[in-house]
Order: sequence, then C-alpha cells, then structure tokens
Amino acid sequence: MVEPTNKNIGIANQCRVLKINRSTFYYKKKPVKPENLELMRQINQQYLEHPSFGSRSMRQFLEKKGNKINRKRVQRLMRQMGIEAIYPKPRTSIPHPDHKVYPYLLRKMSIKTANKVWAADITYIPMKRGFMYLVAVMDWHSRKVLSWRVSNTLESDFCVSALEEAVAKFGKPEIFNTDQGTQFTSKNFIGVLKSNHIQISMDGRGRCLDNVFVERLWWTVKYHYLYLWAFENGTELRKGLRKWFRFYNQERSHQALNEKTPDEVYFKNHEQLKAA
Repeated sequence: MVEPTNKNIGIANQCRVLKINRSTFYYKKKPVKPENLELMRQINQQYLEHPSFGSRSMRQFLEKKGNKINRKRVQRLMRQMGIEAIYPKPRTSIPHPDHKVYPYLLRKMSIKTANKVWAADITYIPMKRGFMYLVAVMDWHSRKVLSWRVSNTLESDFCVSALEEAVAKFGKPEIFNTDQGTQFTSKNFIGVLKSNHIQISMDGRGRCLDNVFVERLWWTVKYHYLYLWAFENGTELRKGLRKWFRFYNQERSHQALNEKTPDEVYFKNHEQLKAA
C-alpha cells in the first residue's frame, strides 16, 4: 500500500475546500486534432454565411466538401465553438437559478445618440494551431468598438474585463444588450451592469438579429482580416486585432453613417451630449 505524501494530502485538502473532484485538479487540456481544427474552420465560415445551419445541415455541407463525418461529431464541434443554429424554437432548457434572463428592451426603439445602447457578443476565431474566442463591446449608434478581449476558454472573465474597460474609458450606456449566453448572465457580468445602474437587455433565444450590428462586425472582421491571416498564437492575434480595430474605428467609413467613421460619429455625438 502506498503511503500518502504531504503533497497528496495538501492537494486533497485543496480539492475539498474548492469542492472539486481530484481528477479535475489533475486534468490537462488536450490539444485539438488538426483534422478537427480544419473541420471547425469550415463550420465557422459556413455558419457566418448561413447561421440557420444546424448540425444536420452542417454535416451535409461538410460531406459535400469531401469530409467523412457523422452528425454527433458535428454537434460536439459546434458546442466547442459555442455556436448553434439560429431559428425560432421552443424553450427546452431551464436556466441556472443564479443566472437570470432579462427581457429584450430594444424592440421599436429609436437609437439616435451615443451611449444610449451598448451591446456585446462572442465569436469563434480559428488560428493556425488551435482557436480562441473574441468578445467585443460596441456602441450601437456609432458602431464604435469600445473594447475587446480574446480568450482560449468560454469562461466569463474576459467578458467582464472588456465590459469594465469600456465603462472606465467611455462612461456608461443607458442600456446594455447581449444574448442569453452564460458569460453574460453570470453574476460577475450582471454585477458590473447593476453597480453602474445600467438597464439590462437580452436577445430572444435563437434571435441573432436582435444584436444585428455586432453580427455585422463579426462578418467584417473575419472576411476583411482574420481569414486572410494565419495567426500562430494569442500574442500575434491580439497584436493584429489591436491594429485592425484601430483601423475600423478611426479610418473605415460606413455607408450607414453617411461615410463617416465610428470615431467621428461617436465623439461628435458625445461632445454634443456633454454640451447640452
């Protein structure tokens, strides 16, 4: 019989305090297989064009591209990417009791000023050797990206960090809109909104158009930048995104903004509000 060492006893005590299984403590994340990364890249591009594709349609699409894959594997990869088909469907899951879902407040609302409504969303980013997730906070009126973060997990921390930075730099909106993802319904994220007295709005389940401006941002950043490069690691990705978002805010004009940039619209409107 192997006698327990001080180290093992210490680990057992830590697990007991944290209320986790010892197998979880020793778990090491396995790298994603190259063939799965390629499948996820194809799924990501197709989903960006056709967000109504569920696992069945996506499997058919992948098979036509020459991939031998079953639906169960497609479902697992889509879950790992944090995406699901967008279409009206019954509410079949019960939210965690600590994660309240809030009503959608923007229906038929006219948003004509900066800092009236902010929104946030998360998207999957394929890389040369793996993948990451990107969250962005946007001002709806000006389309300005106020802050962003990347992460290799879907924990809520990077979303909270992006929200805190946006509030610290630009004040606060009247309303903050997100989807019903667990990152945005978490206690920490909701706590920041409540502590700043910001009204909380959430998209209807399966309704990507409720957050349409951020969805358009994802299409733009992926097709105009991310799909053109193969990033080696998170450091390269952050450096590249920092440069691209600066270009997006300061130099890229928008037809919907009368050919002005997001910064031009945001800061002009912001100064007008301060002077009023």
